[in-house]
Amino acid sequence: MLTWVLVFLLVSIVAGIFGFTGIAVQAAGIAKIIFIIFLILFAVSLVIHLIR
Repeated sequence: MLTWVLVFLLVSIVAGIFGFTGIAVQAAGIAKIIFIIFLILFAVSLVIHLIR
């Protein structure tokens, strides 16, 4: 999942460099959402591990 964040971040940076601002904003938004989901799943996994 973290690799998808890096892929969308890279797409966002490349699109921003070439002037495709709409695509850059969309890719950055998707990367942000996937990263937040990753952080939530990581926190849940950490809590479950500590409970055991």
